[in-house]
Amino acid sequence: MASWEANTANHDEDIKLVESARKGDRVAFERLYRRHRDRIYALVWRLCGGDAALAEDLLQEAFIRAWQKLDSFRGDSRFGTWLHRLSANVALSDRRSRMRRLTRETELDMAAERRATGARDVYAGKRMDLEQAVSKLPERARTVLVLYDIEGYSHAEIAEIAGMAVGSSKAQLHRARKLVREELNR
Repeated sequence: MASWEANTANHDEDIKLVESARKGDRVAFERLYRRHRDRIYALVWRLCGGDAALAEDLLQEAFIRAWQKLDSFRGDSRFGTWLHRLSANVALSDRRSRMRRLTRETELDMAAERRATGARDVYAGKRMDLEQAVSKLPERARTVLVLYDIEGYSHAEIAEIAGMAVGSSKAQLHRARKLVREELNR
C-alpha cells in the first residue's frame, strides 16, 4: 500500500474513532490514544526538556483534555494534527504555570544557578548529543526550536501557540540553533 493510501486509511479510521468517542465510546478513544501516544509523548518530552516523569504527566493531561474537548474537533485538519496542537498547548501552559510558581517560591537567580550547577555535574566530561543539547536550552528557545525544526510548525503558528510575536519566534530559533551548535562543539 502506498504511503498516501496508508495515511488516508489512518485518517478515515481516526474520523470513525472520533465519531464513536464523541458518543461516549471509551474503547474508541483508547484506540485513538494508542495510535497517537508515542508521537505526543515525543513532543511533550522535548518541550519539557527531557523530563520523563513530567512528559508522562503531560501526555496524560493532553489526552484528558482531548477527551474533554473532543466536540471541538471540527475535522478541518487531521485528528493527529489537532491533538498535536492541543498537546503543545498543554505543555506550554504547564510551563507557564511552573514558571509562575518558581517565581513566587524562589528568586530567579538562585534557581538559574542551581540548574546550571546541576547540569554541569551531570554532563561534566561527556560530549553531549543533540537531545541533551536541546534539553539544556532556555525554555522559550527550546520551545521554538522543537516546534519549528522538529515538529514543522511555522513561525506564525508558534507565535499563536506560545503567545509571542512572530519576530520573537524567529529570534528565539536563531538563538536556540546557535546555543545547540556551541554545546555540540564543546
